[in-house]
Amino acid sequence: MINLKKINNILSHPNYLTLLRIAATPAIVVLLLFPNRLCTFMAALIFSAAAITDYLDGYYARTKGLISSFGKMMDPLADKLLVSSSFIMLTSLGWIPAWVVCVIIGRELAVTGLRNILVENGKDISASSLGKYKTGFQIAAIIPLTFHFSYFGVNLHAIGMFFMWGALAFTVWSGADYFIRFRSLLNV
Repeated sequence: MINLKKINNILSHPNYLTLLRIAATPAIVVLLLFPNRLCTFMAALIFSAAAITDYLDGYYARTKGLISSFGKMMDPLADKLLVSSSFIMLTSLGWIPAWVVCVIIGRELAVTGLRNILVENGKDISASSLGKYKTGFQIAAIIPLTFHFSYFGVNLHAIGMFFMWGALAFTVWSGADYFIRFRSLLNV
């Protein structure tokens, strides 16, 4: 018999939600290896569900006081793994420009390095509002780009590319903002 209370406890614990996001990544990659209508639809649904867990794990961590060192470190890494893998797969299919993905992933790696320096110096590593917009635009781009095909006469790829250009702008802007705000910690 399914224990709904136990399932609810698991799904409302932020670290489990982070692990679900990590587990969703290979499923999306495998589905996008077969870019037909069914597989891309399933990949987009799994990505959407995983993106929702990003919001939920933060919400539960704050409201239930379940903030942990594991969560602080793994939550942003799970996000980067999910988003970067999806972008790489979309690039491999030729659905988005590779240079855009290089800029986005390059920024993610650079900011992750900077965040490690911030942790060593006892600074707050919470995402800025620009970083949250960046994430929102990336998610808003990946979902329709993953669906890719037109449904009911709606060109989802064009919608995804619109959000992709916004994601690129917020990616560069938020990355520059991080480095400008914390330039005093960079002994270069």
